[in-house]
Amino acid sequence: MSIEIETPTNRKSTTREGSVDRVLDGMAELCVLVAGIMLVVLIATFGWLVFGRYVLNNTPTWVEQTSLVLVVYITCLGAAAGVRYHSHLNIDFVRESFPPFLRGLLHHISDLFILVFGGFMAAQGWKLVMTNMERAIPMIGLSESWRAAPLVICGVLIMLFAGADIVQRLLSRNAERA
Repeated sequence: MSIEIETPTNRKSTTREGSVDRVLDGMAELCVLVAGIMLVVLIATFGWLVFGRYVLNNTPTWVEQTSLVLVVYITCLGAAAGVRYHSHLNIDFVRESFPPFLRGLLHHISDLFILVFGGFMAAQGWKLVMTNMERAIPMIGLSESWRAAPLVICGVLIMLFAGADIVQRLLSRNAERA
């Protein structure tokens, strides 16, 4: 089992950093930035809940639903960035015990599973967005589609980041052969 956090500053790339990598890294950094801002808003929201409940003796009812929406966005944006930075927990002792060819093949299979998962997440999230447009989230009045939208965003980003990993791995393998 290994936990390796890869960020744009410590990425070990066998290919030159291109404009596509910079754009993808920028998108992942934007995901982390937006998730971080939402986390601060979430903390402030709960601060307001505590203040309203214990100081004003008037509990704000919108906090629970707002926090649920924020948690979904924070989680999905963080998951997408995690795919780009390869910071998700993985167990690779089985894969690493194979010869280099099989190890590379298993990397590709893993990336393909992630790509398919992202596509499934985006497609099912889109169905949820489209079927819940008329329903309102209680207490805050936003459409339920706002709660499903992060699934679409995350799914598309996961597909993009996993697809870029596959292409980069194939290009680096071709560069090694040349």
